[in-house]
Amino acid sequence: MRRPWLLSCVIPLLFAASCGRKPATPPADGKPQAAATDQKPAVKESVDPESVAALKEMSAYLGTLQSFDLVSSGSLDAVTQTDQRVQIDGVAHYKAKRPAGIWLDFESDLKHRRFFYDGKNFTIYSPKLGFYASTSAPPTNRELLKKLYDDYGIKLPLEDLFRWNDADESDIKALTSGFYVGEAKIDGTPTDHWAFRQGDFDWEVWIDQGEKPLPRKLVIIDRSDVTRPTYTTRLKWTVNPTFAADTFTFKPDKDAKRIQLAQFRGDSK
Repeated sequence: MRRPWLLSCVIPLLFAASCGRKPATPPADGKPQAAATDQKPAVKESVDPESVAALKEMSAYLGTLQSFDLVSSGSLDAVTQTDQRVQIDGVAHYKAKRPAGIWLDFESDLKHRRFFYDGKNFTIYSPKLGFYASTSAPPTNRELLKKLYDDYGIKLPLEDLFRWNDADESDIKALTSGFYVGEAKIDGTPTDHWAFRQGDFDWEVWIDQGEKPLPRKLVIIDRSDVTRPTYTTRLKWTVNPTFAADTFTFKPDKDAKRIQLAQFRGDSK
């Protein structure tokens, strides 16, 4: 099953700002309607054309960014063997530029890693352990992400941010539901809230109103699991900043120890 765009943990980045839209109308008496049987009545899902336009407009805007500084503060539900959900927090801080340049500091309750890519080399570094692993890299961000997954089984948090122009008709046709929820303020910023369904995933996005339709909050729910594990993140953006030339180049300190980056074997069929 294909996961939604931009949640490479990971999810779609989408939307377009507009005003005057109305959220879904609740029942006349304001109360949910009880089912007469154990099964819910069949309700036909639909994709609002405005939601499709929103995805395309969001992708178009993101594609204009030459660089960005992004802090993503998120929570991911993990499910134990006894089907109990526990929540893991993490912060991903990106500095990135096109066509080549990624610096990422990712720290969760479980681990701390830094990633460096300068258009020539890619490095993973563990600040707490003092180990790092490096490999030669292709000349663009997109090519790097493909190489990391194909050769090493590595997927960076929110890596679909770098594929914002890949929203094609197959992605759109995979949607079974898309609608406008309403207006909301996220960290004091006016946003529009959209909800979508794609395969086994429900996902939502809150996008800035105005000329810079940036996503402020993302939620993804996995409906294939009875516990409905959820990923939630809030995003803080600085668009088109200027970075120092050596921002993306790893410089090990005297105590850092180099190790081998393990190759990914994939399925043995």
